[in-house]
Amino acid sequence: MSRGDRRLAPAGLGLADVLQVGSAGLRGRPMRVVLSALGIAIGIATMIAVVGISATGQAALMRELDRLGTNMLVVRPGQSFVPGEDVKLPESAVRTVAAIDGVEQVGALAGLDGVHVYRSEHIPTTQTGGIAVQAATESLKETLRGSMAAGAWLNKANGRYPAVVLGHAAAKRLGITESGQRVWLGGRYFTVVGVLNPLPMAPEVDESALVGWAGARTWLGFDGHPTAVYERSTDDRVTAVQDLLPRTVNPQAPHEVEVSDPSEALKAKAASDAAFNSLLLGLGGVALLVGGVGIANTMIISVLERKHEIGLRRSFGATRGQIRLQFVVESLMLSGLGGLAGVVLGALATAIYAMAAGMPWTVPAWATGGGAGATLAIGTLAGLYPAVRAARLSPTLALHAP
Repeated sequence: MSRGDRRLAPAGLGLADVLQVGSAGLRGRPMRVVLSALGIAIGIATMIAVVGISATGQAALMRELDRLGTNMLVVRPGQSFVPGEDVKLPESAVRTVAAIDGVEQVGALAGLDGVHVYRSEHIPTTQTGGIAVQAATESLKETLRGSMAAGAWLNKANGRYPAVVLGHAAAKRLGITESGQRVWLGGRYFTVVGVLNPLPMAPEVDESALVGWAGARTWLGFDGHPTAVYERSTDDRVTAVQDLLPRTVNPQAPHEVEVSDPSEALKAKAASDAAFNSLLLGLGGVALLVGGVGIANTMIISVLERKHEIGLRRSFGATRGQIRLQFVVESLMLSGLGGLAGVVLGALATAIYAMAAGMPWTVPAWATGGGAGATLAIGTLAGLYPAVRAARLSPTLALHAP
């Protein structure tokens, strides 16, 4: 090739050069950068916070399920085929359930109709506070894996006397926080011997005043028929025990026995929370879209304001590809700043929520990675059209633009 045929090759841009020219527009307009990145930051923060709070709640729920176990079943009276006929569980229900192969623990409750509890005898009888009075077996607390907030549980000694244990909600409504106080129950004073901590898998116990099985017979006219039998079996026998319970409890009328799994309520709550979180994620996506439109608008204005710079760079030999790269990188850096701020804000919101609720702080790695990917995608798309527009500017017209 002759010397006259040689053409000058355009100078290449290294990584440092690309970052320098790409950040030039951001350094010159800091306030515009903050306002433009705000939309991206809000969208990413919303998505990270929603996913993080959901994951934190799920982790707490799984931890609670692991502690409470998913091997508990509850037996209650079902429906009779005879209209108006009340169905009762047999008095022997606790004993027969305990005899099933694989059952490890059994406890029972029995609702005492017409019996109410009050803070004192001077409280009007209509102000029951929605507190149920129930007889409880000594093994109920262990079966439910409950714990005491104060005092002690019912046992063979105190269960025969006018003694009562209050569920968490019942104690709050009565204004009682410790044992040793007295409540008016069934026409006489009972001594509060204990207060339970909350029981997520047995909310009916939380709102009850519990008396001993023997004491209920002596002082409250209890007939001995349980209204709910709780059992725990080995994990590999849960399904088999569930099938056997109706025929074992009431062989003559197994259809009058209802068996439920209380852990299903917590699982359903987790599913409903996931559905609601999907809606919030959608709102976060809308915020991201709005943020992307804001960045695209900012980049278009930047191209119009920097025509002289573009014309000057083109006249010094910058190629169209280099001009496009400059503005795409600028858009990526702008959205990246918003995305980084959004990740930090979302993680911080999740941490505050977890600390306030006493839950384990959890932000899934896929959420952070997804937020970063969404930021890069939005930055690229938002900067693509302004970059192409900048590259198509004629150097001559750009330099002579007013």
